[in-house]
Amino acid sequence: MNDLPFPLDGSTLITGPSNTGKTMLTSQALSNWISKNGSENIIILEFGPEYSHNGKILGRHLSRFIDFPPDIWYGYLETYAPRAEGRDLAESMELAAINVERASFLLDTLPPHPAAVFVNDATIPLQSPSTNFETLVGYCDQADCAILNAFTGNELGYRDPISQSEISSISALENWADRCVTLPL
Repeated sequence: MNDLPFPLDGSTLITGPSNTGKTMLTSQALSNWISKNGSENIIILEFGPEYSHNGKILGRHLSRFIDFPPDIWYGYLETYAPRAEGRDLAESMELAAINVERASFLLDTLPPHPAAVFVNDATIPLQSPSTNFETLVGYCDQADCAILNAFTGNELGYRDPISQSEISSISALENWADRCVTLPL
C-alpha cells in the first residue's frame, strides 16, 4: 500500500496545474481504500477530458492508473476541455455549458449510500452557473471518504468566464473540504 499525504476519511481536495499527478494520486487513494475497505459502495465520477493541447495531453482518466473492480459504480462523462477546444470564447462557453448539463444528468442518477466517492476533475461540472456544486458536495458529504481533484493554474486562461467559474469553484471546494493537497508544478 502506498503512503498518502492525507487520511482516507472526510473530504480531501487535490489541486495543481496540468500533469502534476492529481489523477495518479487520486487513483492511489482509490487503490488504498479498496485494499483497506473493499470495493462495496465506491462511487467514481470521471469528469476529466483527455485532450491534446499544444503537444501536451491535458488530463488523464483514473482508469489509466487502476483497474476498477466490477462492483464499483463508475460514472463516466464524455467531456470537453472548453478553453482548449473552443475556437473562440462563444464556442468555449457553449462547450462548458454542455459539460455542466451532462454532469447535472449524471449527478441526478447517483446511487444512494456511498461509502467512498472519488471525483476526477471536479470543476468540469462547475464551469458555468448551476446547482451542481451543492449536489456534488452534498453527495460527497454522505460518504465516509471523498477524494476530489481539480485543475488550478492559468495555462488555459484566467480572465475568461470559464476560468472565473473554476476559480470560484476551487475556492468553494477549498472551503468545503476537510483538507487540501496542492501539488507543485
